Amino acid sequence: MLELRHLRTLVALRDAGSLVEAAERVHLTQSALSHQIKDLEERLGSPLFLRKSKPVEFTRAGTRLLTLAEQILPLVRMAERDLARLAGNEQGRLHMAIECHSCFQWLMPTIDHFRDHWPEVEIDIPGGHHFDPLPALAREQLDLVITADPQPLPGIHYEPLFRYEGLLAVARQHPLAGRPFVTPEELAEETLITYPVEHARLDVFTQFLDPAGVRPKEVRTAELTIMMMQLVASGRGVCALPNWALTEYLERDYVKAVALGEKGVWSTLFAAIREETRGAPWMEDFLRTARETSFAVLEGIRPA
Repeated sequence: MLELRHLRTLVALRDAGSLVEAAERVHLTQSALSHQIKDLEERLGSPLFLRKSKPVEFTRAGTRLLTLAEQILPLVRMAERDLARLAGNEQGRLHMAIECHSCFQWLMPTIDHFRDHWPEVEIDIPGGHHFDPLPALAREQLDLVITADPQPLPGIHYEPLFRYEGLLAVARQHPLAGRPFVTPEELAEETLITYPVEHARLDVFTQFLDPAGVRPKEVRTAELTIMMMQLVASGRGVCALPNWALTEYLERDYVKAVALGEKGVWSTLFAAIREETRGAPWMEDFLRTARETSFAVLEGIRPA
């Protein structure tokens, strides 16, 4: 009567808080997910959650199945890892580079969790390299690259992790603070603070300013997010960052955030890997852990 997919669906529904987002997380249409849940409820003879409740409110039957899911799913995951080891597929190397200055918030918990379950895999984040990460991945100098800027390279696969919105951070007293969104033209007289990377790799240029033919009055760079926030808070410029990177500063009312355009600017973060390692059990587990950790610790992201 019960299948693992049912338990995973209920966990996704609890974590996402709505049928729409839960369907995205389990890669089903909303209609297919609703049908799956309704079929299970009919077989159990009991509703699992209250319709039209937001966030989702589970019934006693639904809560009982969630408890079961929390017990069973980690055991299944552990068994899958053990089976991979028995098959001799546990050895590997995971040297990675991160083309994302604000990714450590979710990447470090991912690595810690992964290391606990795959101690045989050599993990490293080489520092001080003076080469482009993606070509280095193709040359086998690296094994994984976190990037939002995929390039077509032979033998390289881009695994989508999640989607995120870029937001404009402004000082609390800035004229744009409190606005629902900003237009490209309104940044023409602003100092834009960015990370020290090429403009062609920054969404605020490629998806927002460049299509409108707009250039900010001045561009200055800062290495660290906290340095950017200090500059923004003191009224010395504005900056565009992923929504999750701004969460702690918005909660402290340190800065204000404004959407980039009426529809917003959304991008996808990828894990770039070589095709030859795509099916390795430890690589599959790392990618799965990365997604799960991201949705556990970041706010405002969506399934890719």
